[in-house]
Amino acid sequence: MAERAPRVPVPGPGPSAGTGPGRPRRASLRSRITAAAVLAVALTLGVFTLVFALVQQAVLADGPRRSASADVDRAVSALAIGSTPHVAVAGEAEGALVVVTDSSGRVLAAGGEDDLVESASSLAAAGSGDRVTLDGDEFVVERDDVGVETTPTPTPSAEPTPTPTASSRSGDDDDDDAAEDADDVTDDSTPTPEATPEPAPTVTTEYGVIAARSLDEASAASSASLVTLGVAIPVALLVLGVTTWLVVGRALRPVESMRREVDTVTAQNLSHRLPDPGGSDEIARLARTLNGMLDRLDSSATAQRRFVGDASHELKTPLATIRQHAEVALLHPGSIDGAALAGTVLGEEARLTALVQGLLVLAKADEGALGVTRRPVDLDDLVVAETARLRGVARRDARGPLAVDATAVGPARVDGDEGLLGQVVHNLVANAARHADTRVAVALDERDGRAVLTVDDDGAGVAEADRERVFERFVRLDEARARDSGGSGLGLAIVREIVRVHGGSVSVTTSPLGGARFVVDLPAGPA
Repeated sequence: MAERAPRVPVPGPGPSAGTGPGRPRRASLRSRITAAAVLAVALTLGVFTLVFALVQQAVLADGPRRSASADVDRAVSALAIGSTPHVAVAGEAEGALVVVTDSSGRVLAAGGEDDLVESASSLAAAGSGDRVTLDGDEFVVERDDVGVETTPTPTPSAEPTPTPTASSRSGDDDDDDAAEDADDVTDDSTPTPEATPEPAPTVTTEYGVIAARSLDEASAASSASLVTLGVAIPVALLVLGVTTWLVVGRALRPVESMRREVDTVTAQNLSHRLPDPGGSDEIARLARTLNGMLDRLDSSATAQRRFVGDASHELKTPLATIRQHAEVALLHPGSIDGAALAGTVLGEEARLTALVQGLLVLAKADEGALGVTRRPVDLDDLVVAETARLRGVARRDARGPLAVDATAVGPARVDGDEGLLGQVVHNLVANAARHADTRVAVALDERDGRAVLTVDDDGAGVAEADRERVFERFVRLDEARARDSGGSGLGLAIVREIVRVHGGSVSVTTSPLGGARFVVDLPAGPA
């Protein structure tokens, strides 16, 4: 029977798969690949843009924050050396604001850009890292709460008291009296005590130093980058889409050409083959695969046609014989007796039955439905029974009696179907008897876990070039041989299929008797 061709799975209806109601329509493979590529790249670029924007914003905002932190450090250092808050925040910088508050949050001093000083009070409650809006712009804030220790100037505890001197006496005394008085004053005067300062207490003043820097430049740079990406990404996607469309179209063009070529192949021109583009890429491998499939289909169709023709011929011959004898019996009732007619009809019916059974076995084998009921089978019993049957059948030709040698048959057991294995033995022995001149020898033994059946004859043998072809269906090497001894050409084909199903092999070589030797090798079963 012809080999059934496997179905190629179809991924789904495309634009040319029909336009019936309710039938879904799908875009072409070229469109789907292009859309998938553009979508994948768009999603990737979208995620990249989002991450880039977040990272860029953080990096660009780090500069203003560092500047604000430097402004805070500078003001804190000035306060630590005793500068007043106004001096600590002195200076003007564009986009900057520095504020000093007391512990209650009251603004003591503010410095920086003049337009921002008026908004100093809005920074009093801001903390480090906060973002505030001043004069319509966004600012980043840094803050440091510090305590500055100061010591007041010390004051003396008492004023010195002067001691009366001789100068307060009357000026009428002479010089001697003045000298004496001076000596007396010197002798009688006492030293004036010095003032002792009291230790002054240390005073700690709490300040809040807050600095803000504008984020305008960072925002402008980030906006410029996003605008650039917003223009570049659509252009890149457009270029990608066009490129993918062209490349995929070029790649699929040979496939479409092959599709059109294969679409023209019918049962009448299976010999048509696709042009091989050469190379080892996917397109070349696809062309070779399709050509291989066409080769198998062509061989299968050829075998099917030959099988049908051979089967028709084999069936027609016995039917014609039966018809001929029946017509003779009707037209000339006295020329043939009933026993002869019945014998002829029964003989041809047996041929028809054997032929139909053989065709059925081969058909089941082709479908993989050749049921095998496995059980232990004594193969030697089947061989002995078949050789005994052969000895009891007289050969009806000029070659004389046939000697059947079964002395080399030993015990062998296999797991398999007893009916099918009996058919194997029958077909091989009958084939040997049909081609033997005077002798058939059958041997069976079990060794190394294998059961080996050997059937020899002393006939013409099988040429080496035909040793594989003899197992094909309806093959008879000796076309000149009469049909009575030629068989239908299905016996050996049935043998090969049954042996294959049982996990064995069959081959033909030259027999020591001079004819053909058929060897069947089967896995042995448990003893």
